[in-house]
Amino acid sequence: MTVASSTHLVLIPSYNPGEKVFDTVANARAQWMPVWVVVDGSTDGTPQRLLRLADADPGLRVIVLPDNRGKGAAVLKGLEAATAAGFSHVLLMDSDGQHPADRIQPFMAASEARPEAMILGMPVFGDDAPMIRVRGRRISNWWANLETLGAGIGDSLYGFRVYPIAPLCEIMHRHRWMRRFDFDPEAVVRLAWHGVAPVNLPAPVRYPSADEGGVSHFNYLRDNVLLTWMHIRLVFGFVLRLPCLVLRRLRRH
Repeated sequence: MTVASSTHLVLIPSYNPGEKVFDTVANARAQWMPVWVVVDGSTDGTPQRLLRLADADPGLRVIVLPDNRGKGAAVLKGLEAATAAGFSHVLLMDSDGQHPADRIQPFMAASEARPEAMILGMPVFGDDAPMIRVRGRRISNWWANLETLGAGIGDSLYGFRVYPIAPLCEIMHRHRWMRRFDFDPEAVVRLAWHGVAPVNLPAPVRYPSADEGGVSHFNYLRDNVLLTWMHIRLVFGFVLRLPCLVLRRLRRH
């Protein structure tokens, strides 16, 4: 049964996802209302078809950006529009079929129970998961837990999450980073610094094959260089914040 909410919405940033985006949107709409899609300068013909779907579905809104600006930039555009519409939380999911729509309702329920927290997906990998992605994320997870002094971030890269909008918008407006592939890990680290507690919930992740319409825009060299630069920045920020983080940890115990 579809759940309708005036506080929580599903936000799907989308860049050249091919046919998979229509399954993603349909599956999300079967679980939740409203669902918003931010099209990040796609050139694959999906924007026009998504707009037609939105015309026929009051629970679906499509925002089309004229140029590709990166995942984080698309998310920020959606956050700003959600704030203007009075929403307090967003669940982010990718448009390419990797994220489990049937986990939307449990994640939203967890957010409603802990509205001050961020609800983070802990990926449950299947046999289709590329080992380079599974092993490579361990490095980012190690750095994220160092940079937050072990705040409890289970997975720094998995983008299936519920965020409180206000602190995330505040952080993104304050910094010019987090606009591309670096959005997911940097957002959770900076939110943890901000005092937003993580709640980790398991969620399956799929990697559809090309035959299934799977599309990946991950570039191993480019995106790992971006992540390396991000962690260099965050380590410097961590050192500056270390006294505050230690004091917060002592108070917690």
